[in-house]
Amino acid sequence: MKYAYGVTSALLLGGAAISLATGVPAGAQVAQNDAGAMGQIVPRAGAPGSFAELTQQLQPAVVNISTRQKVRVQATNPFAGTPFGDLFGGGPSGPQTREAQSLGSGFIVSADGYVVTNNHVISAEGQGQVGSITVTMPDGTEYPAKLVGKDAQSDLAVLKISAAKPLPFVTMGDSRNARVGDWVIAIGNPFGLGGTVTAGIVSAVYRNTGAGGAYDRYLQTDASINRGNSGGPLFDMKGEVIGINNAIFSPTGGSVGIGFAIPSETAKPIVDKLIRGEAIERGYLGVQIAPMTEDLADSLGLPHNRGEIVQSVVDGGGASKAGLEPGDIVTKVNGKDVTPEQTLSFIVANTAPGSRIPIEIMRDGKRMTLTATVGKRPSDEELAQQSFGQQAPDTDPLDGKPSVDGVIEKALGFSAVPMTPQIAGNLGVASNTQGMVVTKMVDPSSHAAQVGLQRGDIILSANYRPVPTAAAFEAVLAEAKAANRPSVLLRILRRGQPAAYIPIRLR
Repeated sequence: MKYAYGVTSALLLGGAAISLATGVPAGAQVAQNDAGAMGQIVPRAGAPGSFAELTQQLQPAVVNISTRQKVRVQATNPFAGTPFGDLFGGGPSGPQTREAQSLGSGFIVSADGYVVTNNHVISAEGQGQVGSITVTMPDGTEYPAKLVGKDAQSDLAVLKISAAKPLPFVTMGDSRNARVGDWVIAIGNPFGLGGTVTAGIVSAVYRNTGAGGAYDRYLQTDASINRGNSGGPLFDMKGEVIGINNAIFSPTGGSVGIGFAIPSETAKPIVDKLIRGEAIERGYLGVQIAPMTEDLADSLGLPHNRGEIVQSVVDGGGASKAGLEPGDIVTKVNGKDVTPEQTLSFIVANTAPGSRIPIEIMRDGKRMTLTATVGKRPSDEELAQQSFGQQAPDTDPLDGKPSVDGVIEKALGFSAVPMTPQIAGNLGVASNTQGMVVTKMVDPSSHAAQVGLQRGDIILSANYRPVPTAAAFEAVLAEAKAANRPSVLLRILRRGQPAAYIPIRLR
């Protein structure tokens, strides 16, 4: 399990319940959360006096999942290669294989034994390899499980167990009906303690944690969720699964009342495909984007929390063919507003490859609509091979270069020099590259220093205007101050990396 505090989320090993049509007859079996069975347990309005009846009805379908893994570790023997190498219990140095275990949760979604959990529950870490998966029922009965399918992007996986009799199962509800303040209960196996139930409310719907990706879109709850809960169900008061427990924010490694669950509306179509053995295909435009932060919005005079900025465009991709350019602000995709709760990545990933969709953008203060053909998302391996920029040289190309001091230094906290062919060659960029090159961070408390601007960074533009000279840069700064803009938007090129737009607050 991973924990994070700030901008990353922590994955939880746990269990969740989701109801799916598998196409396999279940005879006279009825789901544990069937409306008829639940109708007399929980009133539609408000919370019950106790969660006991609800728990008793649902808990039989929530299971423990354990894996045995073979993990390659680097053994270190400080005496290896010496006459003392075998003393003090020392063994050989180098990679060795050891056995490890992981524990999590899951839930049965059909009487014939399909089980849903998180992908990270059943996936090996690092260079490990999963040897076996075991599903343990609440009564202690164990079943060997077969992996039916998994999807790393959404962090979902489906297992299959076989039993001599029909198994208890649950069905998936509709997370689109969840409201902030609604009561929920979570069932799972935190820290290996089987059959643990916690209650709370929906704290937020469609929470973006800042971790990025198409599926950074969760239900947030204060129901206690800990290590071992991953994959566990988040039930509403009708006994329907509206989320799959997946992540937490935690400075300590334990629950602090901020847990995240994959919404059922996101999970259900993916799990349906995995059960049917179908490939998970996602839409892809070929852009790198960044959210609309407060500083970015202020630098452009735009509303906060609306739209995303294009940082770079992949040659030959759908975005490139449609005419999308770095610096464009995308406000709508396929008629849907781009917001922190509904990002461009989420909209495009859930659009069928081959679809033609309108994209509304702002460019140079003007609204435009482009039409793009959505492509198929490449594999993670193919995406990792996409490279931008070149490797940094070992020498410092700015040694001995005098800085242009004055307006830039006072406004932004750093000094800079105009780009020359010699500097461009030393930085590994084209000789005709124009811009200003940062030579020194004068004020370590400036916003530029806080966001990580550093010596050797190339400023290609400011507020979308080229800055080949100090005078051109100073003119943009003067205009921003005259318009009462608290920030300026710089396009920064750092050797070995793609160019990126970064808003910098004026001092």
